Amino acid sequence: MKKFIENIKNIWKVEELRNRILLTLGLILIYRIGSFIVLPGVNQAALASGSNTGGLVGLLDLFAGGAFSKASIMALGIMPYISASIIMQLLGMAVPVVQKMQKEGESGRRKINGYTRILTIIICAFQAPSYLSMYVVQQGGAYNDTFMWWTTSIMILISGTMFAMWLGERITDKGVGNGISLLITVGILARFPGAVFGEFLERNTGAGGMFMFIVELIVFFAIIMVTVLIVQGVRRVPINYAKRVVGNANAAEGGQRSYIPLKVNASGVMPIIFAQAIMTVPTMIGRDSWLGALADYRSFAYNFVFALMIIIFTYFYTAITINPKQIADDLKRNGGFVPGIKPGTETADFIDTILSRITFPGSFFLAAIAIIPAFAMLFGIGDGFAMFMGGTSMLIMVGVVLDTLQQIETYLLNRHYDGLMEGGKIRGRRGANEFSGM
Repeated sequence: MKKFIENIKNIWKVEELRNRILLTLGLILIYRIGSFIVLPGVNQAALASGSNTGGLVGLLDLFAGGAFSKASIMALGIMPYISASIIMQLLGMAVPVVQKMQKEGESGRRKINGYTRILTIIICAFQAPSYLSMYVVQQGGAYNDTFMWWTTSIMILISGTMFAMWLGERITDKGVGNGISLLITVGILARFPGAVFGEFLERNTGAGGMFMFIVELIVFFAIIMVTVLIVQGVRRVPINYAKRVVGNANAAEGGQRSYIPLKVNASGVMPIIFAQAIMTVPTMIGRDSWLGALADYRSFAYNFVFALMIIIFTYFYTAITINPKQIADDLKRNGGFVPGIKPGTETADFIDTILSRITFPGSFFLAAIAIIPAFAMLFGIGDGFAMFMGGTSMLIMVGVVLDTLQQIETYLLNRHYDGLMEGGKIRGRRGANEFSGM
């Protein structure tokens, strides 16, 4: 506990990190306030009394932090932007023009971001009328659904999503962590205390009693620990660097051993977010269509398709994130090699083989965690708490929290390293070498 308090003090001492954390918290607060502002012309009391937040609608409301069920100006949340990002990344694999932009560096990234924003507006323009029709109007939540009300409501919903996207980008650029992922995580965490308290009351007054509630908490923390182990799991590929003679034969440098850390879950939480964004389509289209079976997250069809998409997106995102050929070329250029493997093409094939082998169990684990809530409900756990026993919410929370903590730790290590260098101590270099081998 003493060390934890000391770490908090160290965070507060670093001015840049302190400012970034305060900015992040401030922008998150603005996002949360926006989720409570109801659309003009909406009768929230009637909406609350007649709303049905079961199935995938409840899941969408979970990601939006309750904004979906409140008919808030942030009701669509950040999901349209994520859907647009998915489409742009898929286009990057098939369309030469987008591929060219991806290779143009910072200028290409700005162009892709611009197209992603435009595509986000288009997606919102389709989702907003569906949301108003299927959720607000059908539940009797509109005082007077005139043409003007429809027009203003659609524009406000689009603006709310674009504002949430802007907040996320500002957090990423000026704050701490990935802004888009943090906004989703905050929305999920906002529902967590209520879900735990609701499960406590249900067990205290119903079947199972307190013993069953304690067992559920133990299982919950066990799932968190296993998830952390998989998310943090790394396969270290040993790398040797050839010695180089400098000056005379007695002076040589190099010959060091390092490692390439290939994560079991190299794609992080993005496959879960991508898959979940696509699974919102059946709800927007409607339960009466042939996709209606996918609108119930407890159905076999929903969980099977959801798990399959997570596995596919895990391979897809890992493929676009890690380039074995580029790693092999960088190693060859710097005089590094994998022991027993020839530099160049064979090294790239070797890294690709290892990556495929560790991604396979990693993707199946993500899929298994994602469908745990459906099984939890079969064992009598309440819907609200079951959503946190695994599933998308668990993976997003663990992944984003670990990523944010790692970024804070990096700031602290960099600050510590600068302080050592200013003091002129040689052991600062030794510490740098130790971290480079991780």
